[in-house]
Amino acid sequence: MLHRWLEIASTPSVKVARERYGSAAQYARLDGTLDGAGPVRNDRLGAAETSFIEGRDGFYLASVSETGWPYVQYRGGPAGFLRVLDDHTLGFADFRGNRQYVTTGNVAENDRVSLFLMDYAHQRRLKIFGHLRMIDVSADPGLVSALAVPDYAARSERAALIRVQAFDWNCPQHITPRFTLEELDQVLTPVREEIKSLRAENQRLRHPLGREPETAGHE
Repeated sequence: MLHRWLEIASTPSVKVARERYGSAAQYARLDGTLDGAGPVRNDRLGAAETSFIEGRDGFYLASVSETGWPYVQYRGGPAGFLRVLDDHTLGFADFRGNRQYVTTGNVAENDRVSLFLMDYAHQRRLKIFGHLRMIDVSADPGLVSALAVPDYAARSERAALIRVQAFDWNCPQHITPRFTLEELDQVLTPVREEIKSLRAENQRLRHPLGREPETAGHE
């Protein structure tokens, strides 16, 4: 069974490195080398990938310049700003930033990109290979408007469409857990409620209802 992401990533030099360091046989079983004519997998986004992608509030995007230099940038926004349009297509509004246009320029020459989507709290990451196309507002205002995020204070300069070629769920090793304010709030809410309940119980025990104060003497 051909693993589409590993097929793309397993270049001749990568396979040489695996031979050298002893992982060639392992990946031959995984990437389809032993059964290249079998069915293809990891080439279409499914329900698990869609749910994960639409829950992210940011991702890392890598491109390569015509001089061969790689470039990685972080794209962020409200959770769900990266949309799954179908099982082969992602889209997002390209918000105005520092106007360096490095990624925009790179993909005009070489549209191949790689995405890293991280869930630090649960130590999960999704890697995606694809082809990125930037579409100016003047070329397709309807598409740019459709990908815009309502009530988000950012100017959408263009639409970005990514034709997904392959994906891979990566090993969770060495991902240090980190939490957003929203994730922390979800975790801490029951703790706050428990503290509130314990304080109320403490007050009740210190001041029992209906208990008469003791007198100092006798009749």
